[in-house]
Amino acid sequence: MSLLLQMTGPVMDLTYNVRAMPASGTEAEVTGFAMVVGGGFNAMAAAHAAGMAVRLGGSIGTGPLAGIVAERLKELGIDCARPAVPGHDQGCCTVLLEPDGERSFVGYPGAEGQITASDLAKIELSGVTHVMLSGYTLYYPAARVALADWVAGLQADITVIFDPSPVVALLSEVILRTVMSRADWISANAAEAAVLTGKSDPAEAASALAQDRQGAVLRSGAAGCVLATDGQVHRIEPHRVEAIDTNGAGDCHIGCFIAELARSGDALRAARYANIAAALSTTRAGSATPPEHRQVLALV
Repeated sequence: MSLLLQMTGPVMDLTYNVRAMPASGTEAEVTGFAMVVGGGFNAMAAAHAAGMAVRLGGSIGTGPLAGIVAERLKELGIDCARPAVPGHDQGCCTVLLEPDGERSFVGYPGAEGQITASDLAKIELSGVTHVMLSGYTLYYPAARVALADWVAGLQADITVIFDPSPVVALLSEVILRTVMSRADWISANAAEAAVLTGKSDPAEAASALAQDRQGAVLRSGAAGCVLATDGQVHRIEPHRVEAIDTNGAGDCHIGCFIAELARSGDALRAARYANIAAALSTTRAGSATPPEHRQVLALV
């Protein structure tokens, strides 16, 4: 059975529904609020919903927010690969959600930004088939060097999936190069791919990112995605929905792509599955709202 080890830790999402983004020095008109577990949890929840076994290798803390995170992981039957980080609570991300479903973030790390080489040495890799990490963890000063070195040393039969994340332009070139050289798959949005390749055309960027690895997936939101693998580039049509909340849709896409790829071995099918799942996730409020496996299969 395939097992995904998620190296990007969860955070608490504080989501504010706003009528419009506030101008500097003003206050937004807020129509709703929710506090839910997000960050690295989103892709884990998606992979789990798609039928894949999941374990958290990223950091979880010991404070009140970390307690909420731990409870959500327990609800899904997701174990932690190592002990909690003492003296640190989980980080927070403020999400400003506009009426059209677009979201903007302001975040600050907590325990998820703390990873040492000794922490990583405690992780049992027996049974792990896939490892996922994002640029967020590689951005944290107290995590990036140890995690990059650990990823670089992973055995060849473990598939590594890298999500560069919106902070990709801020990552150390050395750290980024270390992880990119080991990544088997890259899943990025079009803007992130442009930073990595200098190419604005998604097909060209996907093709460039797929060089010397199994492949790359470029997400373009409501426009679907581009898959590059085995020397070919495929444009995958979107699944049309009326979105109400796009927060976590990219994470849902990544988690579902990994799960379906692990099950079927068919990257094209996995990309179609991920497109549908991510689209359906935007029809419900919240950052971790993946559809059930059967719902997606009925549409694939």
